[in-house]
Amino acid sequence: MNISKQEQRALHVLAQGGAVLLTRDTTRKIIQADCVNRDGWHLTGFNVDLFKRLKKRRLISSRNSRPYRISSLGLSVVRSQMNNR
Repeated sequence: MNISKQEQRALHVLAQGGAVLLTRDTTRKIIQADCVNRDGWHLTGFNVDLFKRLKKRRLISSRNSRPYRISSLGLSVVRSQMNNR
């Protein structure tokens, strides 16, 4: 599966223990999506469109109303690297 550079970066952060945190308005519509690594740093360039692409491809998932994390399919798609650069 071909994934973009931004998707690859987000999946690396999620594979190392990060999560996607969503902000919704009063009508439950997603207005902001943040990808946070396990140390609390935010990934730049992560937005709602990127979140929707990852969710549509089932590379991330949420269970029991918890933050979105990488799925088993996402783990198989992500390419291993020494670091995230």
